[in-house]
Amino acid sequence: MRADPAAELEARRRLVETALDAALPPESAWPATIHRAVRYSLFAGGKRVRPLLVLAAGEAVGGHTTALMPLACAVEMIHTYSLIHDDLPAMDNDDLRRGKPTSHKVFGEAMAILAGDALLTRAFHLLVDMPAQVPAEDARRRVEAAAILGEAAGTSGLIGGQVADLEAEGCPDLSANELERLHRAKTGALLLACVRGSGVLSGAEAEDLVRLERYGEAIGLAFQVVDDILDATQGAAQLGKTAGKDAAAGKATYVRLHGLDGARRIAASLRAQARDAIAPLGARAALLDALATLIVDRTA
Repeated sequence: MRADPAAELEARRRLVETALDAALPPESAWPATIHRAVRYSLFAGGKRVRPLLVLAAGEAVGGHTTALMPLACAVEMIHTYSLIHDDLPAMDNDDLRRGKPTSHKVFGEAMAILAGDALLTRAFHLLVDMPAQVPAEDARRRVEAAAILGEAAGTSGLIGGQVADLEAEGCPDLSANELERLHRAKTGALLLACVRGSGVLSGAEAEDLVRLERYGEAIGLAFQVVDDILDATQGAAQLGKTAGKDAAAGKATYVRLHGLDGARRIAASLRAQARDAIAPLGARAALLDALATLIVDRTA
């Protein structure tokens, strides 16, 4: 019988923390300031949803934790870099992240920019830094996973979504299709890359890869819908960041477009779609199922 999914996710989260620590230079390494800044943001807290998705998706299709961990660490580094840059005065101009002062408040804007850059470059270094004797198929899978992640983090994904988000400030009347496209790029693309890249690393069969992609598409959009709900309903103490910023900036959100109850129904529907997608995987997908619930039911 499978152990409690929450306990299993926590065990994997601890493995991720250990791997992230090992993947970075120590704070004392030259030049020390940048390594302090990088570690400050990477270890500021967080649920590690993205690396957990990598591990859970890979395990669901026969992957092994050791082979999956470089991708798990890489996606968390890219996520953290995006948060550091997102908080800058030129972007969302936020002073609080995960209940702590943001990187630029502690280290200055220049060092915060460089800390984000360092995490982004280290992510791809980690993925393609392979032993000389690595089997050719394993090397091919690592390179393909790196390409998937690069696309998700680029102008058709995370960066493109951020551009669209900036351009949408003061434009609360985006259409439902425009808002969905923005959210699928800004937030959903990286979450989809977690499960898609993990499936590739694990050598998933074509039909299982399609199942993972359908799951990732649904849960990636659900994550941002829930973010919209939380921004409208929770305070800074619960969120660990400034609350109500979307409304203050005049942004279109799922709550503004569909109402609070409507946004909640959309999130629940997306969770159902995600669970339906992985149902054929049976018990192997228990952790993916648990993560779908964690993403939609979270309160911060």
